[in-house]
Amino acid sequence: MSQWAIGIDLGGTAIKAAVVDKESGILTDSRIVTDTASGPQGIVRQLAAIIADLYRAATATMDPFNFAGVGLGAPGAVNAETGVLSYPPNLPGWSIFPLRDELQQCLKEEELLLMPVIIDNDANVAAFGESVYGAGRGFQDFLMVTLGTGVGGGIVLNRKLYRGAHGTAGELGFMILDFEGPTLHAGIRGTLESLLGKKALLALACLMIEASPSGSSLGKLCYNDYTRLSPRHLEQAAIAGDEVALAIWHRVGSILGIGLANIAVLMDIRKFVIGGGIAAVGNLIFEPALAQLKKSTLPSMHEGLEIVPALLGNKAGMYGAAALCFG
Repeated sequence: MSQWAIGIDLGGTAIKAAVVDKESGILTDSRIVTDTASGPQGIVRQLAAIIADLYRAATATMDPFNFAGVGLGAPGAVNAETGVLSYPPNLPGWSIFPLRDELQQCLKEEELLLMPVIIDNDANVAAFGESVYGAGRGFQDFLMVTLGTGVGGGIVLNRKLYRGAHGTAGELGFMILDFEGPTLHAGIRGTLESLLGKKALLALACLMIEASPSGSSLGKLCYNDYTRLSPRHLEQAAIAGDEVALAIWHRVGSILGIGLANIAVLMDIRKFVIGGGIAAVGNLIFEPALAQLKKSTLPSMHEGLEIVPALLGNKAGMYGAAALCFG
């Protein structure tokens, strides 16, 4: 019988958890709102409760001797050896917290005494999920980029996660593209996230719409109130052929391509898996990103360059977290 595990994606908005079979994937999943107001201890109790519920329901039909453990992806810097989480964004009141040990203690109180827990950074976990179950299955080495509210990344080398010496490798959003630029992210000027995060994307869109002498259909889509713009508005307008919307996505793709070029020349990685909500626009950004990637690298580096969409969507974290337990 196949191994199975529980995979958890801890976010500032929701905790998503699933029972995952090693061979067949997600069997059942659950989602609860993250009680950020309760602080670290309150969230640990939430995690322990959802784990206990899933485990007890699963063992009604599955062999507990084939249970591989609990994997958890968490935002922020994670020491994968000690299970310590440092300064997670979107989780107020956290600083440096021994998440693994506290969770295991809470699981003991749920009478789940011998349950192994593995913790890693959420972007790393999503990348690993795509490596094992998704778009990265055919790649030995690749970089996963997540484009959404922020910009995240995870590196897979020789089909294993590359975490770096301190667990912070792959933090693509902090890559600096313009050290004298006007945009800021976490107090750092000109980072990729300050140019490509959702807030930055919409700010860029407003500037380009207002600067367009020919106007744009985007005004009608958001009732001429550009503060109501969303990436979905930009996608709809571009699909309809709106020149300004197409130019916005071309600009976004080009910025992404420069970031990928920096990774390509530094690490000789030539496969890129792109996920996150903004990546749902597909070739509107993938095509200009690949074109810019090639423009920004030497011809000798072009062989094998590829940008592909992630396949697992918002389940990548659960898949990857469980896969950590399978070894």
